[in-house]
Amino acid sequence: MEHARQGAPVRRVASVIGLAEEHAEQYLLHHRAVWPEVLDALSRAHVTNYSIYRHGDLLFSYFEYRGTDFEADMARIAADEATQRWWSIMMPMQRTLRTGPEDPWWTDLEEVFHLE
Repeated sequence: MEHARQGAPVRRVASVIGLAEEHAEQYLLHHRAVWPEVLDALSRAHVTNYSIYRHGDLLFSYFEYRGTDFEADMARIAADEATQRWWSIMMPMQRTLRTGPEDPWWTDLEEVFHLE
């Protein structure tokens, strides 16, 4: 398994999405046992320190990216077969907050403060 590159600059990524209340328990159960293939795809794409938090019907995700080509690595994750199957199960449980078809499924958040 390839791990994050030592010395690469850290890019912090946070986003938010809605959680369908009728699917909340199922969503939580799935995330207690994320498929190893999905975790491997994230690791190969230099994603580390990935967390998802819940506040009512909102999910907040945070991860750190330590690679050198964010767009290419995110495209590799999106092209991964296991990740596509995982997303096909997760997406119906989520409620996107996007306002247009070109917006990402999870809404990216602007960082307003960080203490190293």
